[in-house]
Amino acid sequence: MSVPFSGTLRRSGGIVSAIGKQLKSVNLKGVKRITVQFDPFAENVKSTREFLFLLSTPKVSLSNPKCVVKPEIVCDRSPAFIKFSLIDSAQEQAKVKEIRFNSANLNTLELLQLCNQHVSTLAPPEEITNKVLTKAEKQKLGGGAGGGKKATKKK
Repeated sequence: MSVPFSGTLRRSGGIVSAIGKQLKSVNLKGVKRITVQFDPFAENVKSTREFLFLLSTPKVSLSNPKCVVKPEIVCDRSPAFIKFSLIDSAQEQAKVKEIRFNSANLNTLELLQLCNQHVSTLAPPEEITNKVLTKAEKQKLGGGAGGGKKATKKK
């Protein structure tokens, strides 16, 4: 007698692929400044440092080049935190001036999930721009230049 199969066909990609998936959806267009404060000698600061590193990756920093990421390294045994200062339109939408995560007891994946849940949703919608058409596309649409009958030459 055989046992029926139940479950997935393959295993999950693990924590690294989950972090990569969350990192792809980070959008900082609603943020003007990010302040990351931590004590490097505290026990549970590794995830905050990793999050600071992930914020400086090219794809995340290109989502808002005007966003300033400022690390503040203190030596006073204060708990680590991450503060997002919002732009004006995001402040009106969220009805707060800044979002603060106490990151002392969170891991890197949880910080990214919170960032996507609370910060990336405040990004203003992208404006739709008109697409520039090439000559070939114009000819297909409206029979542009050169689409008519050729003139016959007279002798």
